[in-house]
Amino acid sequence: MNKIPAYFITLSLALGLVSCNNKTANTNTAPPVNPDENEVYITARDTDQRLSPAEKLKFEEYEHLSESQPIVLVNEKVTFQTVEGIGGALTDAAAETFYKLPEGKRKEVIDAYYGREKGIGYNLARVNIASCDFSSSSYSYVNDGDTTLESFTIEHDQKYKIPLIKEAKAAADEELLIFASPWSPPAWMKSNKDVLHGGKLLDEYRQVWANHFVKFMDAYAKTGIPVWAISSQNEPLAVQTWESCIYSADDEAGFIGKYLGPTVKKSPYSNAKIIAWDHNRDLIFQRATVIMNNPVAARYVWGFGFHWYEPWTGGEMQFRNVKLVNDSYPDKKILFTEGCAESFDTARIHSWDLGEHYAHSMVNDFNCGTVAWFDWNILLDETGGPNHVGNFCFAPVHADTRTGEIIYTNSYYYIGHFSRFIHRGAKRIGISSSRDHIETTGFINPDGEIVVIIFNKSDQATDLKLCIDSKAADIKSLAHSIMTVVI
Repeated sequence: MNKIPAYFITLSLALGLVSCNNKTANTNTAPPVNPDENEVYITARDTDQRLSPAEKLKFEEYEHLSESQPIVLVNEKVTFQTVEGIGGALTDAAAETFYKLPEGKRKEVIDAYYGREKGIGYNLARVNIASCDFSSSSYSYVNDGDTTLESFTIEHDQKYKIPLIKEAKAAADEELLIFASPWSPPAWMKSNKDVLHGGKLLDEYRQVWANHFVKFMDAYAKTGIPVWAISSQNEPLAVQTWESCIYSADDEAGFIGKYLGPTVKKSPYSNAKIIAWDHNRDLIFQRATVIMNNPVAARYVWGFGFHWYEPWTGGEMQFRNVKLVNDSYPDKKILFTEGCAESFDTARIHSWDLGEHYAHSMVNDFNCGTVAWFDWNILLDETGGPNHVGNFCFAPVHADTRTGEIIYTNSYYYIGHFSRFIHRGAKRIGISSSRDHIETTGFINPDGEIVVIIFNKSDQATDLKLCIDSKAADIKSLAHSIMTVVI
């Protein structure tokens, strides 16, 4: 792999908390691995190492391990879920911030995120259907009361959001898959006559709202942006001061089963995946249970999305909720669809904790069966916005629109330890850590390349052995570091 440019600095040693290996494991007949051919990348707290290349590992034959020897064991012959990719949200806020930058800085941001030579290889993107909190104002695609949707237009998105999506698509090494989510139907379709503050979709507009999804996919397709997946509603249990709409589990099952599913299936976009829930880990099993007990809705649901705001890193029990969905409904996919550090504060912009929270989540989400992982905004300004309700947050990259300065938080590098090296079609492999403070996960790419991520979340540097087949290499896992080993 080519050396990363200066602004991209290095980071790597990944994680592995709860061992959430799921019951869908398979064995394969992969060819023998040659661990001597390896590359190592590391990021470590309070150093200048951020996704930085490190010295190659030296593997030697071993027969026995002492009981006290910390190890990470890799078994690439045991495989689990297939990965769709990793990416972030191309919101109105991200797009508006992007186009306030000079051309050279815009190219820097695109290069930093997309492609693997200069960036971290994002191949997924989430977009908002109509306005969300990370828009400069509320807006709709249709006129009030237009049940025919003849007035439907995405003219608003043509100014910033669609041009940004096209730049990202052009730069990505793999196809950029687009996932779209609504925050609210138009106000006139809702019980509270407001796109903000919750409210519910009125029964008489359920078919019109389903038609609206198809209108959106059609409009985007005509710009050259096909939509890969949709969710029925962002955060369907949250009454927010920004765009929001409430669906009980039965409401969501009924809307998908009777309206959204059949409408999408009959449309030219019948291959679009439908994602349910799209809310926090804490109640994902309850929502999945109700929807899967509805055979009509279950027929149309491809997977279940989840966020991390409970609190935002989640705990061991919350990861187990994700694993329970994966174990209970192995024919459905699970996707992390949103997460960010909230309450923007410039004093925290270089905090190492931001990156470590990402590592902790990503290791455990993937180990619990996640097939796709979406961060929230790829880019925000110096205030943590723009945001029309003052809900300012962190992004992995911030731009000071007054000076043009690009600021890479440590989250960017920690995400890169995953997204740069795990390719679409990779399978998670069997991997274990013998110490609680060493969290780890691993993958085998379609070309047979093995990716091992080791995250040390503790204050203690640890000498461990990385064991693959009959060989092992000595690794010093620095305190508060993440390492990616590519074999």
